[in-house]
This record gives sequence, C-alpha cells and structure tokens, in this order.
Amino acid sequence: MTTPSALERPTGVPFARRLAARLVLLPAVALSFLPPHRVRAVLGLVRRGAAPASAGQAKNARDAMCAVSLRCAGPRGCLPRSLGAALLCRLSGSWPTWCTGVRVVPPFTAHAWIEVDGRPVDEGVPDDYFTRLIAVAPVRRLTR
Repeated sequence: MTTPSALERPTGVPFARRLAARLVLLPAVALSFLPPHRVRAVLGLVRRGAAPASAGQAKNARDAMCAVSLRCAGPRGCLPRSLGAALLCRLSGSWPTWCTGVRVVPPFTAHAWIEVDGRPVDEGVPDDYFTRLIAVAPVRRLTR
C-alpha cells in the first residue's frame, strides 16, 4: 500500500529564472545517466572560472529547478535537481559544492545535493546527515 502525497513546488520564481531552469534541465537529466566519474569530470570542467555560490544563490537555483520540473521536485529527483541547480548557478557565474553520498543513519540510501560552506542547501536535515562520496567544490583562487 502506498501513501498518497503532494509535492510542494516553490512559488514566486521569476519567469526569467524559470526559463533558465528549463534551459539546464535537459543537460542535467542527460548528466544523471552518466557514470559517476564522468559526471565529476564534466562538472569539474563546467565549474572553472566560477566564484563560490552564496547560500541565497544556491537556494534560488534549487527552488527554480523544483518549480519547473515535477521530477526534480519529487523524492527521487535528487540527482537531476542537484545537477540542474549547480548548472543554473554556473549560468550566473557562481558554483555551489555539488555532492553525492549516502545517508548516515539506517536505512542506507544514496542522495545528491548541493551545499554552501559545508551545509546542505534546503534539504531539511542536519549538516552531518549525509556522508559525501563525491564532491565538486568551487575552485579557490590563489591570492598573492
């Protein structure tokens, strides 16, 4: 027996942001079918030259992805949602830390998310709820 549930989709996302989210949705879904080492390689190239994202930028990108896609808003849409949010941040010149890993408490489940300053963005869980297996962080520029 299943329990019926309703997905909560963010409202108030500006039209231009929704349009940009739709633009990155197809590449995000395509990336989600690649093996993990290929996803890491592609994201490593895409993040070049981007500044670290702020928590607000990352949350806005995540909200936009959930607003335009039921798949991303759903409980099993974490991979395309996180990839899309990272790509959407990159369109605006920033990059969050994209992560994939597992839940610390039983039962074992895999998950993908974005984070800023070591904190998951809008996941509704404590900071140490997931253990990272792969992370693609912003490149820190060396200062002289």
